[in-house]
Amino acid sequence: MWSSLNEWLWQERFWLPPNNSWAVLEDRDGLVYAHPQDMLMALPLALALVAVRFTFERFIGLPLSRWLGVRNQTRRPVKPNATLEKHFLMEGQRPTEPQMSLLATQCGLTLRQTQHWFRRRRNQDRPCLTKKFCEASWRFAFYLCSFIGGISVLYHESWLWTPVMCWDSYPQQPLKPALYHWYLLELSFYISLLITLPFDTKRKDFKEQVAHHFVTITLIVFSYSTNLLRIGSLVLLLHDSSDYLLEACKLFNYTHWRRVCDALFIIFSLVFFYTRLVLFPTQILYTTYYESIANSGPFFGYYFFNVLLMTLQLLHVFWSCLILRMIYSFIKKGQMEKDVRSDVEESDSSDGEAAQKYPQLKNRAAHRPGAAPTDGPRSRAARRMANGHTPAT
Repeated sequence: MWSSLNEWLWQERFWLPPNNSWAVLEDRDGLVYAHPQDMLMALPLALALVAVRFTFERFIGLPLSRWLGVRNQTRRPVKPNATLEKHFLMEGQRPTEPQMSLLATQCGLTLRQTQHWFRRRRNQDRPCLTKKFCEASWRFAFYLCSFIGGISVLYHESWLWTPVMCWDSYPQQPLKPALYHWYLLELSFYISLLITLPFDTKRKDFKEQVAHHFVTITLIVFSYSTNLLRIGSLVLLLHDSSDYLLEACKLFNYTHWRRVCDALFIIFSLVFFYTRLVLFPTQILYTTYYESIANSGPFFGYYFFNVLLMTLQLLHVFWSCLILRMIYSFIKKGQMEKDVRSDVEESDSSDGEAAQKYPQLKNRAAHRPGAAPTDGPRSRAARRMANGHTPAT
């Protein structure tokens, strides 16, 4: 059964252009071609990269963060409360106002105390600044090395400057050792990102990140298996060209070097928009959609490959919208704000549960223009009584 399924899956009509077979990709006369089983080496290499990453973060990233003055915010520990903890884990981290009132009654707490408990509990699950710095430093180091390595591998190749050359003599294009090792390293890295994803900082675009990693891994494996390494290498290099700039921008943001961070953000935005919204559709998508079938008809692999590339392009548009929001904030306020994908540390004085036009007390006593001042002795006493405290006798 397994052999029949394997034979059906690897039919030439699925993965190769018409009038081609796997026989033309067999090694012969000193020429080596790409074979799908070569990618199995990426699995142990991905585990090795995970070990290298944790070593890098422990002995390089963490000391570097301390040297650059990265400090974690002091967080007040929450008092153990089984009822609130159960709701936090089972029902949600942000209870509605009626739920908050009910929980406060059940636990014998005031509404404000219950809200403070949930804020502090949420803060406990947020990653500290040094963790973010270490993660960004590892990705920066890899993306930068990968980009430099990709340039060195592809600089003298004709298809880097003329993408239509990716289809010259396709699929009979011998595999070069340097391209194989770079390709294998890229695949291993993205697999390692999937392995560590549950332990990494979760951002608001978590689902999009997962989709991106799966699409990228599928693209790398598919392009290698069908000997589409030339166009695949261009896609990888194009993405690496801006990724290391983003991680560098994060590093300087965590160290509060605002001017350097703002300058890097502008450079990153320009590179991102040019490579993802200009070069990718006009060079990559155009050549894969039109020029790839100039000498042969379309086949299943042609459609599958282009669907994956279009999925990447949709993700590019999504992230471009997030960057435009940050640019708007940058122009409006004169400096780059936080990453819009990041979660914000809440303080005990923050009022995230009741963000309205006028600040309100948790007992729904609102401060409005013209209202009596709330910082006097009588106002403080009134607040204590409203929160369930009796005045001393």
